[in-house]
Amino acid sequence: MSIPGNLDPTMQEALSDIAKATGMTRFEKPAFGESIARQLVVTHASIDNKEVEPMKQEARVVCEIAVTEDMLNGGGSIHGGCSAFLIDVCSTLCLFVFNREMNFVSQSMNIVYHSPAALGERLRIVNTTMTVGARAISARTEIWNQSKHRLVASGVHIKMRPSEAKL
Repeated sequence: MSIPGNLDPTMQEALSDIAKATGMTRFEKPAFGESIARQLVVTHASIDNKEVEPMKQEARVVCEIAVTEDMLNGGGSIHGGCSAFLIDVCSTLCLFVFNREMNFVSQSMNIVYHSPAALGERLRIVNTTMTVGARAISARTEIWNQSKHRLVASGVHIKMRPSEAKL
């Protein structure tokens, strides 16, 4: 599977199975959200110079998914927890593209919910790295409703290296 952008074939292959890339398939039973992660498709992935700071680089990963019944709340629109899950998984993929490792844990995630998305509507999830340091990394995410051309949710996800166990 060829993903538009400038990533090498090894990284494109890793992004072809999002559930596997994020470690969801290492359990005997399905992991939380695995069925949703399996529906995500990466439609673009690249590393380019930042527009506002050309001396720095940023990764950009765009994913798409249709809203399905298992993503809905009682009111018939995408559940806030599902939006948070999509921001978590997709921003993590973006950070993985930039630094090629998954050895980070979530430190904080701030989300703003803008508008609902209903069953069958297509979502485009645009992720961009913000900062990548030795101890902490961050990405911003926008979930767009392609069917209605509206912003559904936006978020900033900060991850950090896990601390060492002290015995």
